[in-house]
Amino acid sequence: MGWELDWIEGRARIHPDSIAIVDGETRNRWSYDQLNRRANKLASFFIESGIKKGDRIAILSPNHISYFDILFACSKIGAIFVPINWRLSQAEIDYILEDCSPSLIAFHSKFEKKLDKNIPIKSLLTDSVEYELSVNQSGQFYKDSCLSEKDPLAIIYTGGTTGKPKGAVLSHQSIMWNGMNTILSWNLTEKDVTLTYLPMFHTGGLNALSIPILMIGGTVVIASEFEPNQALTLINQEKCTIVLMVPTMYHMITSCEGFASATFPTMNTFLSGGAPCPLEIYQAFERKGLAFKEGYGLTEAGPNNFYIEPSVARFRRGSVGKPMMFNEIKLIGSDGKEVSVGEVGELLIKGKHLFEYYWNNEQATNNALQDAWLHTGDLGRIDEDGYFYIVGRKKEMIITGGENVYPLEVEQCISQHPSVSEVAVFGLPHPKWGEVVTAVVSIKQKEEISEKEIREFCQQFLGAYKIPKHIKIVNDIPKTHVGKIDKSFLRTQYEDLSN
Repeated sequence: MGWELDWIEGRARIHPDSIAIVDGETRNRWSYDQLNRRANKLASFFIESGIKKGDRIAILSPNHISYFDILFACSKIGAIFVPINWRLSQAEIDYILEDCSPSLIAFHSKFEKKLDKNIPIKSLLTDSVEYELSVNQSGQFYKDSCLSEKDPLAIIYTGGTTGKPKGAVLSHQSIMWNGMNTILSWNLTEKDVTLTYLPMFHTGGLNALSIPILMIGGTVVIASEFEPNQALTLINQEKCTIVLMVPTMYHMITSCEGFASATFPTMNTFLSGGAPCPLEIYQAFERKGLAFKEGYGLTEAGPNNFYIEPSVARFRRGSVGKPMMFNEIKLIGSDGKEVSVGEVGELLIKGKHLFEYYWNNEQATNNALQDAWLHTGDLGRIDEDGYFYIVGRKKEMIITGGENVYPLEVEQCISQHPSVSEVAVFGLPHPKWGEVVTAVVSIKQKEEISEKEIREFCQQFLGAYKIPKHIKIVNDIPKTHVGKIDKSFLRTQYEDLSN
């Protein structure tokens, strides 16, 4: 086995002249033939540098052609691709490098100061003449015919908001099955064009659409510096058909000057992921007659797991849809049994797209994978027609006075107030009630609102025990490195409120 795993060469053979990658900032373009040749040349360079099957190759870079060069070169020789979050501190990056012990690190000059020069690792500067020579050199390349589907292809480190980051090992099988499942379930074609602003050190930037689009022969436009008006321009100039962004990005887009007058003649679907999407964003796209829907995923599973028609999403707001063709989903209660329709349970996933294990962390692997099911730690419910809804993280559920409160329900309520920009709801410890519901709210420019007004607004829609006892009004709500609201930081920042 091995030849059939090199699908980028197969795609280059079928559609050599089709455009595979576009740099959205320089507008440089690479065909499938060029992309495959670069990967072959880089694979040869790696072998000449002493890199062998199982060795790790790390990359620290903004979204750049080198991500694809290195990933596909690794896939050809059995090396393991390790993208590193450049938004981490040097100490955090040092931890990851120590954990995965790469044989080589490729980095962009923009992030050179993030690396400890005392770490004895071979390096390659991706925006250098040397790098371009390495992907354009002549030389013989021999494929490794001993590769297996279960061999590791990538290690993607999770956010680590509850401790040290964990390296999720994705095999060739994991990435291929996520790609094929997405293509078939979402009806992607070679005519599809996506814009990838999500950082490619994250599974959303790499695996959600970029890899599936390349597998089917479409075009991936990459960009790093997100600016909403520029994003609107790129979507239309490059004739994008499907785009994935996180809710924070969509919030900026729907609030920017250009959105009101923008038209999107080639766009089929705006897709949101990474965190539950506020209903007001659905409404902003609906007012313009644009197809908008949510997805659900995580590093350890795909990340793609569900499909929903945009026309259905309009009437089932908040639903992520039904399981894709080649995966299974179930919801279980605290007793380990499947819950009934309408009840909340933990989301479990099964399929060939799952990760294999956590690097150097057997205990975490055993906790997550049980009897071939991934225990996600996310809570969901299913309606009578088989559509799934994500209601929050299991660890984020608030238990106040013996009652369960799901933060997402309270957030969706508060975000409907016309003066509210963003909201985060979480629990803080309380000696009497166990926890109390707490909300941090940011307000739209030129708007004013008081804590009392927010509570009175909530009283129209929520039971008394769900209404926040603590409300803090702020200018901006802090985000994590992938644009999600950072609730872990907020809990620490406002822990004094519970005293």
